[in-house]
Amino acid sequence: MLPISAPALAALSYAQRPVRVLWSNDGGQKWAPVQFGSGGVTPDRTAEVRYSASVELLDVPRGRDGINSVATEIRIFQGLGVPRLGVEWIPAGRYVIDRLKKTRLGVSLDLLGREEVVRGAALPTARTVGPDTAEACARTLMSEALPAASVSWRSGVKAATRLPAFVDDEDRWSALSGGSDTAGTSTGIATSLGAELYMDANGVPTFAPVPTLDDPVVWRIPRNLATAEPSDEETSEKLVNLWVVTGDSGSGGAVIGPAYSWDDDPNSLTYAGPDPVEDPLAPQRMGLPQVRVRTGKYSSALITSKAQAADVSRAQLADSLGVQASLAFSAVCNPAMEPGDVVLVEVADGVWERHLIDSCPYTLGGVSMTCQTRTSTRRP
Repeated sequence: MLPISAPALAALSYAQRPVRVLWSNDGGQKWAPVQFGSGGVTPDRTAEVRYSASVELLDVPRGRDGINSVATEIRIFQGLGVPRLGVEWIPAGRYVIDRLKKTRLGVSLDLLGREEVVRGAALPTARTVGPDTAEACARTLMSEALPAASVSWRSGVKAATRLPAFVDDEDRWSALSGGSDTAGTSTGIATSLGAELYMDANGVPTFAPVPTLDDPVVWRIPRNLATAEPSDEETSEKLVNLWVVTGDSGSGGAVIGPAYSWDDDPNSLTYAGPDPVEDPLAPQRMGLPQVRVRTGKYSSALITSKAQAADVSRAQLADSLGVQASLAFSAVCNPAMEPGDVVLVEVADGVWERHLIDSCPYTLGGVSMTCQTRTSTRRP
């Protein structure tokens, strides 16, 4: 969760909600205010661009020296006005303009996070990256697209991991985040570290561990803060409960691994058994005919050790379990909520469930938000 004071968190249900919007044409060296009309933001960790927004701005300058779709960046802040304490400003994204439309009162903008800058800065020709540390490789690729941006490495991500030389065909963002070359070999730096890459609410490129339901709870949401009954949905789409991860450059050299990770919780509906690799018949002997193994495989040229492969397998498992049980609910808007946060939701009187936030869109200045989450599937 983004930084928010205890008084502001306690005042969510009655706080005033002003909105502040700034624009810059020099890469963020200088920012100018502009009048906000209406709009909303969509933080979503399942999207390639984590923050997107649509806003209408009033009485704005336009053209080369004003707001335009080529050079302009937009920053949005959602305020929380707490009586006697003033306004606390929560960042709601830093954006580039995807589409600009003139309106009677100003302009209507479709905005995308700064991932779009990196995605647009494709390499003019294929080139070799590394060998070097993951941090050095990422810094080089990122700084060429965003010269003034510093890269944040969250605790738990092994930035000092040495990566072999690999060829980046053209797609800079895929090389940084998770992609493959023209031969189909995976080359994404973040994925090879068992991490994910995104631009946070301040527009900072961030390498972070893949969130799991075991992460600390950042917010307890009692039923009195919910504005609608939760909506439950289940699907087995993209469910994987056994991951097999290898390091393979595709050049005929020795293959690293494989490393395995599986759901070993007997209380989970996605339980894969005590050891689906060495003893796949164990569930039958244990009288558990309902156990089904769904296997996923991942191989990357950037994985160079068994320990690194194990990190990736655990991250892949964390991101593919629980997606089949989701909860959509509306609650009092907390603009400090981030995709990947773990919350404790009172889904019925006295019944609390741990959920991982996948998306939490909200209307700027509005008092409610709708969250899409997922949770583990437990036997009743």
